[in-house]
Amino acid sequence: MFQVRIHGRGGQGVVTASEMLALAAFLEGRHAQAFPSFGSERTGAPVASFVRISDDPIRVREPVMTPDAVIVQDVTLLHRIDVFAGLRPDGFVVINSAHELQWCDVCPPTREGDPERLVSVNATEIAVRHIGRPVPSAALLGAFAALTGLVTIESVVSAVHERLPGKVGVDNAAAATETYRLVTARASSGGLSRAPSS
Repeated sequence: MFQVRIHGRGGQGVVTASEMLALAAFLEGRHAQAFPSFGSERTGAPVASFVRISDDPIRVREPVMTPDAVIVQDVTLLHRIDVFAGLRPDGFVVINSAHELQWCDVCPPTREGDPERLVSVNATEIAVRHIGRPVPSAALLGAFAALTGLVTIESVVSAVHERLPGKVGVDNAAAATETYRLVTARASSGGLSRAPSS
């Protein structure tokens, strides 16, 4: 089972991102589960959402405490909460940031991160360009697909269209595709580690 925890703030599409990721996995014939955890339901308040993906039925229902991957939709959360709590030593990290980040920039000194398992993309800028709003959720899923190989970009795009019909879906799918291509292009220069298929 592959477990993902998504951190962001209210209004950034954290819950929608988890639903679209789970749907992408479901479209590939796997079992998937997505659900949120709200500390406060105010816009701008920290929000977390959880996704589990497996080839077998998923029986657990509790929050993801030991994620295989973490997606951070708001880089300011790095200084507010421990978004990396419980992250597996070989875990993946996708961060929405205008700056190129390294493990040493974001992780505690005791953690030895693999730079091929972390990617930062300016998903907000890409979202504004495609969607007209700073909602980075779909763009970050494109980066996640490229970094981990857990789901295909085709499945992500299909999930976006199903969850967000019409022009909103078209624009979000374009944002996801752009970040996928961006991360894939970076990977071609040095290669990125991939997640197991199940």
